[in-house]
Amino acid sequence: MTTFRMPAEWTDHEGCLMAWPTRAELWGETLDGARREYAEVARAISAFEPVTMVACPGQGEEARARCGAGVEVVELPIDDSWFRDSGPIFVLGPEGERAGVDFRFNAWGRKHHPYDTDDRIAGVLLDRLGVERIDSRMILEGGAITVDGEGTLITTEQCLLHPNRNPGMSKAEIEAELVARLGVSTVIWLPHGGLLDTETDGHVDGVCAFVAPGKVVVQLPSDPGHPDYERMRENRAVLEAAVDARGRRLEIIDLPQSAFVDVDGKETEVGYLNFYIANGGVVVPVAGVPQDEDALAVIAAALPGRKVVGVRSRVIAYGGGGVHCITQQVPVARPAA
Repeated sequence: MTTFRMPAEWTDHEGCLMAWPTRAELWGETLDGARREYAEVARAISAFEPVTMVACPGQGEEARARCGAGVEVVELPIDDSWFRDSGPIFVLGPEGERAGVDFRFNAWGRKHHPYDTDDRIAGVLLDRLGVERIDSRMILEGGAITVDGEGTLITTEQCLLHPNRNPGMSKAEIEAELVARLGVSTVIWLPHGGLLDTETDGHVDGVCAFVAPGKVVVQLPSDPGHPDYERMRENRAVLEAAVDARGRRLEIIDLPQSAFVDVDGKETEVGYLNFYIANGGVVVPVAGVPQDEDALAVIAAALPGRKVVGVRSRVIAYGGGGVHCITQQVPVARPAA
C-alpha cells in the first residue's frame, strides 16, 4: 500500500484553489466587499502561481470580470467559499504521486445550512483534476492543521476535540486518523485557538503556522488587554516543550501585532497569521492600519527569499477568516529531480 504524506505549504504548487463568495446570509450588506477582497487575493496569488476560482453556476461571469484574465473561473455547485476547509487536502506518495484526502465537512459544527454540497465538493474537485481520492469518515477542516512535511502536525484541542465535530471519537482516535491519512507521526496539541474565533472553534491557522521544518510563527499579542494574551502564552509554552518528528526543538517566531477594525458595525480582528505561502511569495491579510507594516516585516523575516504581499482583508475577517482560510494549495505531483 502506498504511504502518502501531506507536504508542507511551501512545497512547490501546481496552483491554488479558491471559491467565490456565495452565502448571502453570511455576508449580508458586505457581500460585494467580500467579493472584491476575494478577487484581490486571487489576483495577488496569481502573480506567483495559477489560481482556479470555483463559482456557483450563474456567478462565473461576475467572478471572471472581477478577478481578471489571470484567474481561471469554473462553475460548480458550492454552498460557501472557504476551500481551506471544504476542499480536498492533498498528499504525496514516495515517488511524488498525488492524491487527495476527502474528509467530511459539516460547516464548522453545523453553523450554516445547507452544507451538503460543500461536503461533496472535495470529491468533485479530485475527479475533475484526475486525482486519486482517499476517503475519511472523520470531520476535519484544513484550517485546523499545520504540517512541516516531515511528519509533524500541530492542531488545537479547542477545535478538534469540540463535540460538534466528531463526538464519537476520542482524542487518541482522532490522532490515529491524522496519522493514517496525512502520513504524520507526531501530533502537537495546543490547548487554545483564538477566543474570538467562534466561527471555526479555534482553528490553528489563526494561532500558529509552520514556515520551515522545525520553525513556527505563533500569534503572541503584545497587548495585555487582548483576549488571547494569556492563552497564546500557554500555547507558546507547549511549543517550547515540544519536539518534532525528527526530534528537534522548535524555533519559535513571535507575531505580536494585532488589528481590530469596524466592519458593518462589528468589531473585527484581522489575523496576520492567516497568510498563504505561494510559489516564491507570501500573501498576507492586512487591515489598513499602522500595525500592518510591522506584521509584514515579521512574516518576511520568517520566510526569507519570498516576496511578501499584503492584501486588505477586513471583510474576509468579518466573515470569519483570512487569506489562508479561502485558499487551498495543489502541490506539484512529481517534483523535478
